[in-house]
Amino acid sequence: MTLNKIETEKAPAAIGPYSQAVRAGNFLFCSGQLPLVPETGDMVAGGIEEQTRQVLDNLLQVLGAAGVAISAVVKTTIYLADMGDFAVVNEIYAGYCAAIAPARATVQVAALPKGSLVEIDAIAYCGN
Repeated sequence: MTLNKIETEKAPAAIGPYSQAVRAGNFLFCSGQLPLVPETGDMVAGGIEEQTRQVLDNLLQVLGAAGVAISAVVKTTIYLADMGDFAVVNEIYAGYCAAIAPARATVQVAALPKGSLVEIDAIAYCGN
């Protein structure tokens, strides 16, 4: 199986030794996206609403760089610094979902990189 690294300047650069996404066979594995502004690498201004939108917009850019639509996403994981933000994140997330929402897990974590309130990763099917 061939692995292909996916990179775009339209999403934040990796802040560690990982790829924004890797295509493996018929699947695309997108690394967790943080609410960083791609042009500056700075955290987006605002709270959980702004951070969630930035994370999802970054994820869309990574998917787009691979030529994959949001409708191809089959699984996501949402990492929250505070489960009290679940309802707000859920409402915003729903607006980005295709007709068939992906399978999903949402977990609260002790902390996220750069003090982020939310991070989301995804797996998409890009086969025939």
